Amino acid sequence: MATTKKDIRALSKEQLREFFEKQGDKAFRGNQVYEWLWQKGAHSFDDMTNVSIETRQMLEDNFVINHIKVDTMQRSNDGTIKNAVRLHDGLIVESVLIPTKTRTTACVSSQVGCSLDCKFCATARLKRMRNLNPDEIYDQVVAIDNESKLYFKRPLSNIVFMGMGEPLMNYNNVIKAIDKITSEEGLGMSPKRITVSTSGVPKMIKKMADDGVKFNLAISLHSAIDEVRTTIMPFNDNFPLEDLREALEYWYAKTKSKISYEYVVWNGINDTQKDIDALVKFCKYVPCKVNIIEYNPIDDGEFQQASPEALQNYIDCLEKNRIVVNVRRSRGKDIDAACGQLANKS
Repeated sequence: MATTKKDIRALSKEQLREFFEKQGDKAFRGNQVYEWLWQKGAHSFDDMTNVSIETRQMLEDNFVINHIKVDTMQRSNDGTIKNAVRLHDGLIVESVLIPTKTRTTACVSSQVGCSLDCKFCATARLKRMRNLNPDEIYDQVVAIDNESKLYFKRPLSNIVFMGMGEPLMNYNNVIKAIDKITSEEGLGMSPKRITVSTSGVPKMIKKMADDGVKFNLAISLHSAIDEVRTTIMPFNDNFPLEDLREALEYWYAKTKSKISYEYVVWNGINDTQKDIDALVKFCKYVPCKVNIIEYNPIDDGEFQQASPEALQNYIDCLEKNRIVVNVRRSRGKDIDAACGQLANKS
């Protein structure tokens, strides 16, 4: 019976060094291979040109490199790029490159489908098939970095975990991927250029704080009233706002890192003065800023963008209370690449 070869990128550098020693080779060979895998993004063992042909064959006999493949790439009228990424088992996830005049941002996925049930999000309608491995997350970033250099003549500047899936439901693999992305032996990016966006899993937010992570935290909030939030994000029943607030207070006490709240305003759902007052109150618990996000419809008409007057009312009230507020205009809507639209439709 054929045995399945192990993906070599599941091995640490130390394990690679040990492997070569057991093969009667020098331990430093493990360092060379590790550099090819992570810093140089080798897709095959044949790419490793400073390793002997015999050693490459030995690696081929023992391991595989389960590299992602960009199946299709779509370009929006506004320059946004969406990748449909095929994984080694044939499953597909999506990632997005968002360019502006001063930066290029990668929006990456952490799960195939999603564990949660937010009613306004197309990804939530997909069954969660599995978590992504650290290398699959890393590969998305490398692919977008290459596209950024090719199409915009500059390297990737920022990463947001706002693609498919709930990052904190795949915590260990997300952390391992970020470690590789920020390592000098990987992409060498500053953790301060990385934002992990979560719908709010209190115990995992506390764990991040205890683990001393250096990246930024964003919360997909959308309402600071439990009853309203539960109607649009049913898992809020299990993770109510009081528990979320306590976790965020714990996060700030440990990290001193300001939180971003992602907030969509919908017509007839969260566009009243009562909703605004609740958000203002919630924002006063820990230092934060609010990103009001333009809504991107997902075809069924249940959720509609609130009126310009309602949005302005939010902005005025937040600013009056000295809360930093930004309005994020959607990018890539014409290719279903905007926030909440990722659903493998390409």
